[in-house]
Amino acid sequence: MKSENIKPIPKYIREQIYKLDLVKCPRQENYSRFYSYLTKVKGELVKITVAVINYYKKWYCKQVFAHGVKSKQCLKKDIKWFSSMQGSGFKVGWYAEGCTKKHQQWFERGWQYSKFDVYYPYTETVNPEFVEKFKQYQYSAYKELDGDCIVAYLKLYEQYPQVEYLLKLGLARFRHRVSIVKRMSNNIKFRKWFIANRDELAKGRYSVPVINKAFKTGKTLQQAQRYIDSWRGLRSESYGFSALREMFKSELEQFCTYLQNQDSDPSSYIDYLNACNYLRLDMNRPDNRYPSDFQKWHDRRIEEYIAVKKRADEKERAEIYKQFAMVSEKYLALQKQGVYAVIIARSPADLIHEGEQLKHCVGKMNYEQKVMSEETLIFFVRATEQPDIPFVTVEYSLKAKKVLQCYGYQSKTPDDNVLMFVNKVWLPYANRTIKKLKEAA
Repeated sequence: MKSENIKPIPKYIREQIYKLDLVKCPRQENYSRFYSYLTKVKGELVKITVAVINYYKKWYCKQVFAHGVKSKQCLKKDIKWFSSMQGSGFKVGWYAEGCTKKHQQWFERGWQYSKFDVYYPYTETVNPEFVEKFKQYQYSAYKELDGDCIVAYLKLYEQYPQVEYLLKLGLARFRHRVSIVKRMSNNIKFRKWFIANRDELAKGRYSVPVINKAFKTGKTLQQAQRYIDSWRGLRSESYGFSALREMFKSELEQFCTYLQNQDSDPSSYIDYLNACNYLRLDMNRPDNRYPSDFQKWHDRRIEEYIAVKKRADEKERAEIYKQFAMVSEKYLALQKQGVYAVIIARSPADLIHEGEQLKHCVGKMNYEQKVMSEETLIFFVRATEQPDIPFVTVEYSLKAKKVLQCYGYQSKTPDDNVLMFVNKVWLPYANRTIKKLKEAA
């Protein structure tokens, strides 16, 4: 295809594009948009892409691309691709049409050759029936295309005529999968399998590896999908399955097949593995490694894990409460009564209650650990006449000897009276008391 053979836009095509543009862009805004039409150039079916714009209430239309079915390259004119922080897209030069006061842009040089599939703006074709003028394309099922370039499809159709099956089956999205198209052309069994599974293929977004796995193994597409998902997940560093990769490094495919046959996935197995490890089971034993009924044994091991861990947690919790109480007792002297009452937290339960009542995080963010390590102490500020009603919470640093946090309901700063009492009355008292405790020790 040569540029000198491209004729100007026919008048009737120009009128069709104008009418379509009125429907698509009724406000006729001043930005470039694209449409296309089909024509014949030296016996070749060619799609001409045109750009249109409105400038000072005048409508302009010009050719910018030419894609031929037989051509390896396309032709482009007065257009370039741009990309910036604000976005990306096609930029059309309208200097020759008088739509800009700037100097002629460097890319406005007339027709130039470019790669066929590089410049491909989405367009609506105003005369798709033009394809009928070419007998070789009459049965190409081109009418089933939706939002794709007719010329690009017909190039593929010429090489693999069986691609029409995909469109007629409602599976047009697979037309770009060359490996699928080739197998449809060369493998009768695969073609029959594809047709038999067309409903499922149309519903799901199955990839080529999933389709190949299902066809080779006789598994359903959903089973094949789970296998591929397991395989990819186990091989990826970002899924948190390093323990499984290490455990099954020499039998990864066997493990994926096992998960597929058990209708399970790596996430479920990692939960099972964690439970088994906590219970100190030997995972080299086949009945533990590959239980015959995975879901049954998964549920049983999880239940055992919960029961054992609950007993261990109860013992651990008792120890936490004991240590927390010892620290609170040690610093009990820091409590003070005045305009307000300052009370030291005596247990993790006190922190939980305080956090729930005041809607802040003192009972959730491991403050009990900070108290047990004597990093900080937690005090409750109360109205003197209502010592049991949560009001303000204070975190005090034993090392820095200062108030780290002082918050009321929903972590809001208390009023000035409370802040004055905490910082000017209680804090100096607390620091003096700490000094006396150290001297006494």
